Parts: sequence; C-alpha cells; structure tokens
Amino acid sequence: MNSGYKPARVLSPGKVLIRELEARGWTQRDLAEIIDRPYQAVNEIINCNKLITPDTARELARAFGTSIDFWINLETNYRLHLAEKDEKERSIIRRSKLYSIAPVREMIRRSWIEKTDNIDQLEKNVCAFLGISSPNSPLPAVANLRHSQGRDSDPVALNAWVQRVKQIAKRQTGNQFDGTVLKNAIHEILSYAADDQLVSRVPVRLLELGVHFVVVSHLPRTYLDGAVIMDDGHPIIVLTLRYDRIDSFWFTLMHEIAHIVLGHEGILLDNTEEGHGSATEKDEDDANTLAREWLISKPQLTQFIDDVRPHFSKVSIDAFSKRCKRHPGIVLGQLHHTGVVGYQNLRSLLVKVGPYLAEWTSN
Repeated sequence: MNSGYKPARVLSPGKVLIRELEARGWTQRDLAEIIDRPYQAVNEIINCNKLITPDTARELARAFGTSIDFWINLETNYRLHLAEKDEKERSIIRRSKLYSIAPVREMIRRSWIEKTDNIDQLEKNVCAFLGISSPNSPLPAVANLRHSQGRDSDPVALNAWVQRVKQIAKRQTGNQFDGTVLKNAIHEILSYAADDQLVSRVPVRLLELGVHFVVVSHLPRTYLDGAVIMDDGHPIIVLTLRYDRIDSFWFTLMHEIAHIVLGHEGILLDNTEEGHGSATEKDEDDANTLAREWLISKPQLTQFIDDVRPHFSKVSIDAFSKRCKRHPGIVLGQLHHTGVVGYQNLRSLLVKVGPYLAEWTSN
C-alpha cells in the first residue's frame, strides 16, 4: 500500500556506493576489479553520470550481498527525484515570467483570475486576462499609458488594471458617443453636484451619453485616482475612490471629462494630488483648470474668499454652496486647494460617495 509519503532526502546511487565501499575499506578500483568493470564505469556511476542497468544491478547485488531490486529501485527513485526537481525548476521559471508581466497574486486575491496550482492553467488564465497568446507576447497597453504622477508606478500593475477596466466596461450597454453632445451635457451633469445623494445619477447619465463609467480600486504601487480609456470608440471613465470624499470624486470626474472634451488622446491615468509631475504636463494642467472652472468659477470662488477671509466656517460655506449649487464638500475642497483653509479643518463636510456607487464598483 502506497502511503503517499516521500523521503525528505533522496540518496543517489553514487552516495550509497561510497558508503558501502567505506564500510568495507574498498576503493573504487577494488570494486571495478570485483565486478570486472572498467574503473571509469564505476567512477561514472558514483558521480551519477551513468545509470545502473539491470546487469550492473545484478553485479552490485552479488558484490555487496543485497537484492537486485535494491539497486534498481535506488536508481529509479533517484532519477524520478531529478525529474521532479527539474519540473519544479521549470515551473519556478514559468511562474517568475507570469509574475513579471502581471500582478498575479493580487489578481487572484481580487478574483480577476481563478486560483490554481497547475502552472499550465495559470498561464492560460493570465494570458486570457491580458488578451495575449503567450507569456512572451507583447503586452497590449503598457506602451500607450500616459501618467500624470511623479511616483514610481508599476507599469505591469497599471496594465492589468486597464485590462480589468475594459472587461467591466464591455458588460455595459450605452448609446453612441458624441463629443459635442457630452460637452453640451456638462451643465446637466454638474446639477448632480449639489447633493451627495445625486452622485448615483452620474453613471446612468454618462452611459446615455455614450461614456462608460466604472469604479475599480487601484492596485498597489499605481497611485491612481482616475483614468480615461478609449475602447472601440467609447470613452471609459474609471475612478478608484482612493480618497472616498465628495470633493475628490467630483474633481477627478470632471478632470477625466475635461480630458475627453479637450480631445486628449491615449490612455490617460491620473493622480490628481498636487505636486506630482506629468508625462503630458500641459494636458494635465488644462484638464485641471477646466475641471475647477466647471465646478466653481474662479471669479466666484475668489469673491467668496475675499468676502469671508479669514472667518471660514461651516455656516459661511453652506451659504456659498447653496448660491453656487455645489455640495459644501466641493467648496471646501477648492478652499483646501487654494490654501486658505487648512486640510485638517472642517473635514466633516467631506462626505463619502462610495455607497452611492456600489453597483458600479468592482475590485
């Protein structure tokens, strides 16, 4: 009955032979003379460069007083051990390749691909996810990614994240996209910025305008807030809600819409934090400027600051938010950006919007 257990160490026939020789005080040349074999043949067996054949096993059994099966099994088990070791090493190399082209562990954790111990199946899962024929195929999106952050982002993770976004967007059905129609609908979209509960209407309206909308949390070392991805003629706006606050949601959303309206090309991956450089600095500056102007015009915000400074309070912000028809958290976000209100002040106004976007959110 096979117990299923394997020895912790598998001895080579050569090591067993050395022990037998030492126990008897024999040399390799002594053994060669005893079994009437060339010294070189014995030396090659001891160094595992030559197999123990059935004939050799018979001769060794006679010389050492053992069974023939002892030597045959010893050789067979050792060669099987080497084969398993070689297979494990090949598997390690193949897994290393997969982990170099995709964040495999994170993809499994998020159920983007199925977990499996079978390396062949794992390769199929990763390649199917990335849309490539083999692990050695060129990655489809990495060369086109344009980043707006100065941090050392992981391009492999960014690429996988983009593929995930595209997969989710393909499940959505929207109208034909027209840039002019989107531009004309900006005022309507911004009408939802007066109340945090109206955030839930944004994705529906965007789909009606031919713009896909998804929320996919960022992967480690990607530092993303949002992105615009063109796929089959339809723009996809994706947010990560890395900062689940109403000011961050609306600024990032309008930043991405600005990219579309301004006709910026490529896959635009955005980190909207201040202080980060940009691979396309002018595009980012233009998108930032337009997004802020859409949310609250510069003259309007400047007048409010001049009227209230330095006595900013929840009451004054609430009053201004009603006049400009924007949520108080959006107003506070602009005040934080200008530096007239410290980032640690009045943060109770920065309500979460994630619960209103639950049906549009994916890992």
